[in-house]
Amino acid sequence: MKVVLINPYEIGRQPFGLAEPVAWLKRAGCEVHCLDLTLQRLDPEVLRDARLVAIYVAMHTATRIAMEAIPRVLAIVPGAHLCVYGLYAPMNEKLLRDLGAQTVLGGEVEPALVSLIERLRAEGGQMQTEPVVNLSKIEFMVPDRASLPPLERYAHLQLPDGSRKTVGFAEGSRGCKHLCRHCPVVPVYQGAFRVIPVDTVMADVRQQVAAGARHISFGDPDFLNGPTHAHKLVQALHAEFPDVSYDATIKIQHLIDHAQMLPELKSTGCLFITAAVESVDDRVLERLAKNHTNADFARAVALCRAAGIALAPTFVAFTPWTTLEGYIALLKRLLELDLVENVPPIQLAIRLLIPQGSLLLELPGFQAHIGEFDSRLLGFPWANPDPRVDRLQLAVQQQVAKGEAENMSRHDIFTSIWKLAHQALGVKPPELADSGPGMPIPRLSEPWYCCAEPTHQQLQSF
Repeated sequence: MKVVLINPYEIGRQPFGLAEPVAWLKRAGCEVHCLDLTLQRLDPEVLRDARLVAIYVAMHTATRIAMEAIPRVLAIVPGAHLCVYGLYAPMNEKLLRDLGAQTVLGGEVEPALVSLIERLRAEGGQMQTEPVVNLSKIEFMVPDRASLPPLERYAHLQLPDGSRKTVGFAEGSRGCKHLCRHCPVVPVYQGAFRVIPVDTVMADVRQQVAAGARHISFGDPDFLNGPTHAHKLVQALHAEFPDVSYDATIKIQHLIDHAQMLPELKSTGCLFITAAVESVDDRVLERLAKNHTNADFARAVALCRAAGIALAPTFVAFTPWTTLEGYIALLKRLLELDLVENVPPIQLAIRLLIPQGSLLLELPGFQAHIGEFDSRLLGFPWANPDPRVDRLQLAVQQQVAKGEAENMSRHDIFTSIWKLAHQALGVKPPELADSGPGMPIPRLSEPWYCCAEPTHQQLQSF
C-alpha cells in the first residue's frame, strides 16, 4: 500500500514526526513517501496512487498551512484516505474533519497509523476506530529518515565567529509533566510524558551524524522532565561523539531545580538552552501557571552564565493583560540582563494564541476577554483593553519583518522596537547606552516560535 506523509512546517527541523511513523509503516509493509512542504512542492507525481495521505501538524503554523493544502491534496488524489495527526490535530478535530480528514490522531500516533493501514487493507473502511488521542506507552523504533530531504537543506547552527554547522534534530521524550495554561502540549498530553530509550535516540543521532550533522537540537518540550534520562543521554552522546554539540529546551523552574546539572550539560557539549520565559510580569506568569517569577528568570540567566551556557529566552509578549508600561518593562529587563542578542526579534512580537482545549479557558473571568472561536485563526480572538497595545503589537510585528528582510542586526531591530514602545506610550525614548550590540550567541538559523502567522511563501509551497 502506498502511503504519503506530509510535513507542512516545523521551524526548520527535519521532522521526527515523519521519520518515526515511516519506520512503523515500512515495518507494516507499506511503500512510504515523504513530502516536506518547507523544502518541496506538493508534487502530484509523489501523491499519485496513494491509498493513505497523512499530514503532520506539530504547530499552529503547520496547521494553518495544512488547511490550505488539504483541498489541493484531495483534488489530486480524491480516492485517498486523508489522515491528519500530531499535536494540533485533536484540538482542531471538527475543523479538520469538515475539510475532509477521515482520521484524526494525537499523542502516540504510530500504533494508530498501523491500525489504520490494517483497516484500509481489510475493508477499505472510512470510519475511524482508533482513539483520537493515545497516551499509552509504545516501543519506539529508530526513525527512518531516508526519504526526507538531506539535513544540509534544513536550519543550520550559526556560531558567533561566523561559521556554521549542519544540524540534526532528535527527540528524547514526548509530552510534558507540567500544565502551563497556554501551552498546546497540555490539551493532548495532560501532564503525561514518554521517554524514548537512550539506545533508540543514539541510533537516530548516529545516522544523522553519518549524514553530516555536527550539532543536535533536541526537540523535547522540556529536556529535564526526566533528569536521569537526560543525564544518560548527554553522557552517551558525548562519549560517542565528543565533537558534536547540542541544544535543548528547558523550563526556568527546571534550570533552578536542577542547577547542579548545568556544568555537566556544558561539559558534554550544550551550547545554548531555550527557555519559555513568556513574561517578566509576575501577575501574567501566575495566570499562565509558569511556576516561575521574574526573579527566577534572572537567577536562571545567572546560573547558565556561570556554567558557560547561553540562555535563549522566548516570550509571549502580548496578552490580554499586557500594558504599554509592562511591555517597556520587558525591554528594560532584557537590557538589564544583557540578553538583547539572545532573543530573536520575533519573540518581541508574539501574541498569545488561545487554541481549543486551552487551560486558559478555565481561568475565572477569562471568557470575557475572548470572542467566538475563529477557524481561520485556529484560536479564540481577543483584544487588549488598551487599543494602543494591539496597535503596538502590529507595529512591532511589521518592524521585525522589515528588519529581518533588510538583514538588520538583533540590536538594531531591538532599538527600533524600543522607540516604537515609548512612542506608543507618548514619551520620549531614553537613549540606549552606547555599549555596542553585545556578543552574539550560537543560534539556529530559523528561530523558535509557536504561533506566528504563516508567510505568503509558506502558503504557496503546495
